[in-house]
Amino acid sequence: MPSRTASDSPDNASDGVSENASDNATRIAVLADSDTRWKWGALTAHRIAPGARIDGLLLRGRATPTARQLDEVGVRAASLREVTAAEFLREADRDAYDVVVLSCVGGTVQAMLHGLSHRLGGSGRRPVTVTGYVGVVYEKLADGLLLRHGADVVLANSAHDAERFRAVYEGVGADAGGVVECALPFLGGEPYRESDERPYTVVFAVQPSVPASRADREYLLRRAAGHARRHPDREVLVKLRSRPGEHTTHIEEQPYQKLAARIPGGLPDNCRLVYGHMGEVLDRTDLLVTVSSTAALESLHRGIPTAVLTDLGVREALGNHHFVGSGCLASWDQLDSGLLPKADPEWTARQGVAADGFYEAAFDAARERVADLLARPALPPITPYYTLATAPGYLPGILARHGLDPSGAPRAGGEAGRPASGLRRAVRAAVRDAARGAYRHGVQRVAPVIRRMGEL
Repeated sequence: MPSRTASDSPDNASDGVSENASDNATRIAVLADSDTRWKWGALTAHRIAPGARIDGLLLRGRATPTARQLDEVGVRAASLREVTAAEFLREADRDAYDVVVLSCVGGTVQAMLHGLSHRLGGSGRRPVTVTGYVGVVYEKLADGLLLRHGADVVLANSAHDAERFRAVYEGVGADAGGVVECALPFLGGEPYRESDERPYTVVFAVQPSVPASRADREYLLRRAAGHARRHPDREVLVKLRSRPGEHTTHIEEQPYQKLAARIPGGLPDNCRLVYGHMGEVLDRTDLLVTVSSTAALESLHRGIPTAVLTDLGVREALGNHHFVGSGCLASWDQLDSGLLPKADPEWTARQGVAADGFYEAAFDAARERVADLLARPALPPITPYYTLATAPGYLPGILARHGLDPSGAPRAGGEAGRPASGLRRAVRAAVRDAARGAYRHGVQRVAPVIRRMGEL
């Protein structure tokens, strides 16, 4: 992927990431492994250090965002380019960046912390490390948190999350001092007001991996289309995350685009598939419907009526159990009959999405924590909870997947040890593109066929 600057990306005032930082501004590197994590990481960087220079480093892998996905996210940066884990570790030198935001899956965060620890050594000058979650934490709480331990700052998106995070760290005897309460960085937009100038609009915000089965996804799409038929005066938008062949944080094996083409008679005229920036879609939304998408939190923050579907049950596997007590749980039958869920204000306040003025101060503690660390002449060594003493059967495998040996050093003979020549880079890029295409074909075409055969 060629380097891209802020001028290549669409201007989105709500994102507010400055690309014209002065020479003495804080320098932040955001390492992200998908479009949603790039959005979270870049906006978090802006929130914790306003006016900083932000360089985006997109980790090469199955979910590396395409140019279209980056444009749809709409977050600007001073530079934006694709790197390997090894290239990132080579560049994250003592004086290259003041802050490193690790906006990746937990295993990658852990590997990068160990890689940085090995490269930067003991106490001394080094970048402040920041990590967190892109949305609702509804599964693998202990696993994901311990994989993020060792960062100087572990951001919790609500008071509810902060309490849970500290409890996990303290429960295993790990330092919980790095947990800092904040909020999701992409909340915002105008408060909801019903408009007479456009049709009443229902938005079904889909997710790549929830639910997973074709039957469940077809069911939800049929119900959305059925709602449009029952309410011809309404507009029903099915908000998609990615186009076929693209990946986001999770793999989408049954794209709604293909399922829509199989609906008998097609979608009604007042029901259509849409892409685009979620904030812009919410600008015209009167009712947000989802299974458990983070879009529900964005919607609730604006005061938009929000329904979290119960049609497939309230289950941990779906993530909608997180919304128990929210007042938002509802079925398509209830929505067809005119129900408008009303969120419980105490629940939304605990989740950090109450639109009551608190949001403006939600990042004060994180800014203070980062500023305090930056002001210190030296920082202690990076010390994750997982080591060869605490997790000898787990940690080496995590590090090996990112080209590191058990000590966090680049594996001997691997590409982590040396820069590639121009020819090697060109060959590697061609092989990578071919492999990525084969992987996507296997995920979207071959794997579903094999599963169906296994069910016969």
